[in-house]
Amino acid sequence: MLAHARVNWLILKTSVEERLIYRGDFAFATLVRFLPIVTLVYLWGAIYRVGSEDARGPMNGYAYADMVAYYLIVMVGRAFSSMPGLASGIARDVRDGTIKKYLTQPVDMLGYLFWSRIAHKLVYYVVAIGPFALVFWMCREYLPGWPDSFTTTAFFLSLVLGFLFGFLLEALLGLVAFWFLEVSSLLFIYMMFNYFLSGHMIPLDWLGDFGVWVQYLPFKYLAYFPAAIMLGKFSHAELIRELTIEISWVVCLLAANRIAFARGVRRYGAFGG
Repeated sequence: MLAHARVNWLILKTSVEERLIYRGDFAFATLVRFLPIVTLVYLWGAIYRVGSEDARGPMNGYAYADMVAYYLIVMVGRAFSSMPGLASGIARDVRDGTIKKYLTQPVDMLGYLFWSRIAHKLVYYVVAIGPFALVFWMCREYLPGWPDSFTTTAFFLSLVLGFLFGFLLEALLGLVAFWFLEVSSLLFIYMMFNYFLSGHMIPLDWLGDFGVWVQYLPFKYLAYFPAAIMLGKFSHAELIRELTIEISWVVCLLAANRIAFARGVRRYGAFGG
């Protein structure tokens, strides 16, 4: 157990150092990701006709301030749940044979990728904390304020679970490469549906009756769920139920990843050096 912990710490430490090598590029890319939220603030300001005599009131239960707050919190949720390059990286390793290093060395691939992704997020949060604070301060008049302690705890738990859910879902998509070497089309379709079904594009409440069915899918835990918690869309009982469902999804995805990796390795064949 102690040796396993040392291996995990070494992976985390090395991965952090790798990401800090190109810290200037990493910082610039992080800052650029904040530009869309500025566009969205102005876009929804135009939709709600903010500042005009015929300004619109709440639409589908969301006032203009609610929409700005929603997208700000979605941005935080996506900072935890998004896993850029994870699935495509796994597929590439399977396709070019690099995955052999996980089969010939005493290092668990999923464990390595998990701690490597944690390192990526840690560096991202350190770099992004300043821009996050600035954006939230500039938009402070739109934010609803901190809810009660139970709801706040549920919000932070949803972020952690969103990270686990996003990692396991993307890893599972990458493992499909054991059966289909070219998965770029599958990943494109997934990202397109994910953007819509997770509530990243618009709140799921705006989808009417269709949105009711969409909320039975697990994608909402990637973006919509954390934002809806902070906007008071769930009672305490509903939060307990939703968090329990999300935990169940995480457990199921973990089992699916282990099964897919074990079966994929059995049918995998690599040649050459």
